[in-house]
Amino acid sequence: MMFDFVRPSFLILLAIIPVVIFLHFFMLKRKRVHALRFANFEAIARVKGVDLLSKNIFVLILAILIIACLVLTLTGVNIQRTLYSSSFSYILAIDSSSSMEADDFAPNRLEAAKEMAQQFIDSTPIGTRIGVVSFSGNSFVEQSLTAEKEFTKKAIGEIPISSIGGTDLAEAVVTSTNFLEGEEAKSVIILSDGRINVGTIENAIIYANNHDVIVNTIGIGTEEGGVTSYGLSKIDEDALKALAHNTQGEYFRADTKELLGESFNQVIDLRYKKVTVDITQYLVLATLILFMLEYILINTRYRILP
Repeated sequence: MMFDFVRPSFLILLAIIPVVIFLHFFMLKRKRVHALRFANFEAIARVKGVDLLSKNIFVLILAILIIACLVLTLTGVNIQRTLYSSSFSYILAIDSSSSMEADDFAPNRLEAAKEMAQQFIDSTPIGTRIGVVSFSGNSFVEQSLTAEKEFTKKAIGEIPISSIGGTDLAEAVVTSTNFLEGEEAKSVIILSDGRINVGTIENAIIYANNHDVIVNTIGIGTEEGGVTSYGLSKIDEDALKALAHNTQGEYFRADTKELLGESFNQVIDLRYKKVTVDITQYLVLATLILFMLEYILINTRYRILP
C-alpha cells in the first residue's frame, strides 16, 4: 500500500500539531497554579488527579486527529493498492536504438527480442489487448491496443533499427502509459539493453505510478557485450531495475534467447494490478465525526463545573 499526495506542500501544516500540544499542557499548568492560588480544594483535587489528566489527554488526542484529517484532506491524499487481476492489457515497448544491433544475440538483440515478443503474444489468453511501441531517441506507436494477435505480431516484425540517435526510456513509458488509459489492469513490458542516454528515469516512474501502470522490464544483452556499427555495447541494468522496482513490477535478466523466452512466461504469471483510491471524502467524514465527538464530550462528560 502506498500513499500519494496531490498537493504535498500542505503537509507543512502538520507543524501545527506540536504547537497545539505545547499550548494544551501550558494551559493545563496555568489551571493548576490558579487552583492552588485560590485554595479551591475541590478544584485542586480535580486538577491534580489522574482523572482530569486522562480526560484532557483524550480531548487533546481528538484535536490532533482532527488537525491531521484536515491537513490530509487539503493534500488530496490517495491510497494505491495492489489487487489480484484475472487479465491484463499490455504495451510491449521494444528498444530499437542502434545498440540493439549488437551481435551477442543471433542475429542481433532486436531480432531476438522481436521473435520472443511474438511468441509471448501467442501465449497470452484469447481476448488479451496488446499494443506495441518502439523507442530510441523518440517513441513510435507501431500498433495501438488490439485483441487481434496477428496485427500485433506483424507490427513487431516490421520494427527496424532506428536511425534516430539516443535511447529515451522515459518517453517510452509515457507513450505506453497513455495508450493504456481506461484499461482495468495495465502493464508495460520494456525490452531494452538499458543503454539510456536521453530523459530521466525518475519522471517515468512518477508518470507510471500516477496512472496505476506496472512496468516490467527485461534486460537483453550480455556482460561481455556485442559488436555494433559504432563499437562494443554492453547491457546496463541499473535504469531497468529501478523502473521495475519503483512501479511494483519485476526485472528479468536475459543473456540468452532461452532466458528471454522464460522472462516473458514469468510476466504472464504476474497477476497483480495497481488501484488508486481517493480517500479525501472519507477524511472529511472522519473530521466531522471527530469534531462532533469532541464537542459532545467537552459539553457533557468532560465538562468542568464551577
